[in-house]
Amino acid sequence: MASAAEEIVPKGDYTSDKSVAHSGNDIEKQVAAPEDDKLHRKLSSRHLQFVAIGGTVGTGVFIASGGSIATAGPAGALLAYVFVGTLVYAVMLSLAEMATYLPVSGAFTQYAARFVDPSLGFSMGWIYWFSWSITYALELTAAGLIIQWWNADLSIGIFITIFWVPITAINFLPVDVFGEFEFWFALIKVVALVGFWIFAICMNAGVGAQGYLGFKYWNEPGAFAPYLAEGPVAKFVGFWAVLIQAGFAFQGTELCAIGAGESANPRVTMPKAIRRTFWSIFTLFVFTIFFVGILVPYNLPELQIGDTNAGSSPLVIAIQLAGVSALPDILNAVLLTVVLSAASSNVYSGSRILVGLADQQCGPAFLKRTTKRGVPYWATAITGAMGLLAYMNLSSNGGEAFNWLLNIVSVAGFIAWSCICVCHLGFMKALKAQNISRDTLPYKSWGGRGLAIYGLTFCVIITITQGFTAFVPWDTQSFFIAYISLILFAVLYFGHKIVTRSKFINSAEADLLTGKFEDEISETWEESSASTWKKMVNKVF
Repeated sequence: MASAAEEIVPKGDYTSDKSVAHSGNDIEKQVAAPEDDKLHRKLSSRHLQFVAIGGTVGTGVFIASGGSIATAGPAGALLAYVFVGTLVYAVMLSLAEMATYLPVSGAFTQYAARFVDPSLGFSMGWIYWFSWSITYALELTAAGLIIQWWNADLSIGIFITIFWVPITAINFLPVDVFGEFEFWFALIKVVALVGFWIFAICMNAGVGAQGYLGFKYWNEPGAFAPYLAEGPVAKFVGFWAVLIQAGFAFQGTELCAIGAGESANPRVTMPKAIRRTFWSIFTLFVFTIFFVGILVPYNLPELQIGDTNAGSSPLVIAIQLAGVSALPDILNAVLLTVVLSAASSNVYSGSRILVGLADQQCGPAFLKRTTKRGVPYWATAITGAMGLLAYMNLSSNGGEAFNWLLNIVSVAGFIAWSCICVCHLGFMKALKAQNISRDTLPYKSWGGRGLAIYGLTFCVIITITQGFTAFVPWDTQSFFIAYISLILFAVLYFGHKIVTRSKFINSAEADLLTGKFEDEISETWEESSASTWKKMVNKVF
């Protein structure tokens, strides 16, 4: 079997002789695994990109962006989204290098257990799964509230049920069918946002009821909104307060790596999917924030409304200020497809995280069981069942408990991004310890260690400081609401550490092989025949 391993390793050997000899057992295990008890590689680069877009472009940009502009002003919100975008870029390049070399199910939740610490993989995976399953319940709630736009007398519980059944059922379809579904629904979001940009350009030029605008609202009431006080410091605090909101909007960009274990040609598709997913989402967010900021003054009271319907969407407010009466209903229908697409991505990503946890023995083994068409039915069913938490909104005191759970979603993204950067640092350390050159990797992050440290540093700072308003004056309830996700993460980490007595991974013994050789012989290596200029462009885009 060792000779078979040597044949599979391509020229430019990725491993030392010692690691190659060890790899034969891993290949044998993969070959022996029954085909109907594993994920199927049927997702293309297009599918991976739009699954991530479907999970990311949702209420964060269509609705919550209004609150960001109200808090920091149009320029402050724009800078906040750009800054968080640079952090996400650092995270995504780190993720691309690892996911291309080891395209496994659950992606970064497995990398933490392999390269850093099993307890980190356990805590990171479970809090990440919990955040996406709670987001599924949130999106179902949002869908019900959107329907109430047309008839407020109908109970939201009716529509939670109506949407929960088909969305959960869709995730039991073969992964390539699910990928097509996400592609078309995510495309609606992209078209809607591009259409809004065109509309904004026309309105700004003077077509609407407000006449020519230019940068009128950047001068009065201003480009930056003071937060809780007046002066330059208050304006910076407003910018800082929006970072966590921007992070919530960007959360999900990393989802394309969750499907690494189901990518048809991962070493070709993963780098392209991850880079292009980031640039697509970054462009959609930044341009939308910019255009809303030039059409709507930040001191407009409607921007502070917290409802998840079209009435509180800054896009709808901009349309209403322009004097266009027919578009709010149309946009509300688009919002419905937005949240349904996002909800579907939530179930998909959550189920694959459970599979990754089971692979690392951080969850029950039955979570890995799949249908003959490669659908992990137990993982999908459990994640889908979490959507029923949306019914908490029907009780008189359930809303407060649900808001506590929802805060886990906001901060869990920064925790996951921090862990991804830590994993990349551990990955590079393991490569060096095992005498594997990064130059031999299918994809090499141009930023390397420096970019990973940049992403890690600021993600940690934002996670720690995002609840600063709870300290002056001290507010116990606000403190726990702001830091409940960080507390849960610590409980999971130290609880696992105490129970299992796990040790940090020795870089020289880190598992750089399991999952590496699967389907490798049938793949086309990235950029092998690309021109020089295209290779340069692909390193960034």
